[in-house]
Amino acid sequence: MQWFGKNERKEIWDEAIQWPIGDIEAAKKIRDICRSAADSAEKVRGLAGPPASRKDKYHAERYERAVRAAMEIAMKISDELMRDAAVRQIVDLCMSANNLKTARILFRAIQAVSIREAAFGDHPTLRE
Repeated sequence: MQWFGKNERKEIWDEAIQWPIGDIEAAKKIRDICRSAADSAEKVRGLAGPPASRKDKYHAERYERAVRAAMEIAMKISDELMRDAAVRQIVDLCMSANNLKTARILFRAIQAVSIREAAFGDHPTLRE
């Protein structure tokens, strides 16, 4: 939104990353992205079909940009366990938006048994 000549709010996933960053910083960035986009994911969940209003479209695009940015960062994490934990957070965000297709695809990328079981416990629909 633009009020009184101020620039639009810059989202955390729109900030440029000075690569290379370490795995810990990348995981923290993903966690921050998922937390920031959680409100839009909840609003997307409530939509029955394609976004009808401008506000719905804004939240849908915001959620999709956040997921895309988080996935790009997760692909660059070299530590397998840390990458699995980061992907799990993205899966949680997708489930908040009721985006089962993306959540299931990402879930299959998780290799750590403990993280997979925790995700199953929180989201039983991933078993299907």
